[in-house]
Amino acid sequence: MKFVFWSMLLGLCLLAVFSSACNHSSYGADDKSKVHVGIVYDIGGKDDRSFNAAAFAGVKCAESGKWPNGESCGKPALNIVLRDIEPGNPTSIEPAMRAFAERGYDLIIGVGFAQAPIIEQVAKEYPNIHFAIVDGVSELPNVASLVFKEHEGSYLVGMLAAKTTKTGTLGFVGGMDIPLIHRFETGYEEGARAVNPNIRIIQNYVGVTDSAWNNPGKGKELALAQIGKGADVIFTAAGNSGLGAFDAVEQAGKQNGRATHFVIGVDSNQNMVKPGFVLTSMVKRVDNAVYSIVEDVVKGKFQAGFHVYGLDKDGVGYAMDQFNKDLISPEMIQQTEEARKKIINGEIKVTDAMTK
Repeated sequence: MKFVFWSMLLGLCLLAVFSSACNHSSYGADDKSKVHVGIVYDIGGKDDRSFNAAAFAGVKCAESGKWPNGESCGKPALNIVLRDIEPGNPTSIEPAMRAFAERGYDLIIGVGFAQAPIIEQVAKEYPNIHFAIVDGVSELPNVASLVFKEHEGSYLVGMLAAKTTKTGTLGFVGGMDIPLIHRFETGYEEGARAVNPNIRIIQNYVGVTDSAWNNPGKGKELALAQIGKGADVIFTAAGNSGLGAFDAVEQAGKQNGRATHFVIGVDSNQNMVKPGFVLTSMVKRVDNAVYSIVEDVVKGKFQAGFHVYGLDKDGVGYAMDQFNKDLISPEMIQQTEEARKKIINGEIKVTDAMTK
C-alpha cells in the first residue's frame, strides 16, 4: 500500500509538472525554441539548505539570472525552460527522470551519487538526450559527470577548526558511511593536523542508507554526544541531517557573548542558519557546475565525461560573510589562503579518500 501511495503521489506531481505536454515525445505547449532542462533532486529536496539547494540555485541562475531569493547571480539568464522534481523517496527517482526523457528534454540533471545507476539505465535508452550527474560517475557518451575535490575544501576548514578549538577536540558528522563522505573527513583531519598534529577528532555517521541524508534528529544526537566528549567545533557533511548539529551547538549556548561551540556547514553557504554558531561553511560550488553544464548545452558545446571542480576552478572553498567575520581573524584567513595556494600549485597534496 505504501508503494502504491507514493506511486500515485508521484504521478500527480508529474501531471502537474507536465500538464502542458500533449504527448510523450514533445514539450507540449512549452516554447520549443528554448532549451528544456529537467532536474531531479535527491530525497532531501531543494530546500535542504545544503547540497540540493546549491543545485537548485544553479538552475535558477541559468533560468533567470537570479538566485532563488531573487538577487542577481552575476551571470546571464540562458533562456531555458526549467522543470524540477522532488521525488521524496528513492523509488520515485527513476519515474521522474523517465518523465523528462520521454518528453524529449535537452538536458536531464540528477543530483547525488545515488542517482548514477538510474541515469546510466535511462541514458542508455535515450542516447540522443544529454544527461548530467552531480557527484556521480558515468562513462556513457551522453552523460557528463560533475565531480568535486571535496577533500581540498575540507582541508581548509579543518585548519580553521584547529585554530578555533579551545579543547583540542574536533567533531565530524557524516551522512552515509561511504567513500565520498570519507573524502570530506580525511581532508578535514589532514587540515586540522597541519595546524596541530596532536588534535583529536571524533567521527560519526548517521547511517548506511539514503535516509541518512534526511534525519536531523540523529544528526543532533551524534553532535551532542561529540560535544559531551569535548568536541567544540563540528564539521557536518550529512545533507539535511547535518542541520541537527546546528541545533546542538546552539543548545550549548554562549559565554561572554560568544558561542562556546561551533558547527561548520557544508555544500551551500550555511553561515546564516545559526548566526554566531557557524564558524564557516565548506562550500561546493554545485551551482557553478550546474550552470556551466546548462550553458554548454545551450551553446551546443556539451561534453560527456568528467568535469572536475577543485580549488583551482573555484569548485570548493570556505565561506566568509557578515555572519562569521567576527569569528575568524585576518591572521587565520591569511594562513588558510597560503595553504589554498600551496594546494593549487601542488606543494600540499591532500589525500583523496576515494582513491585509497
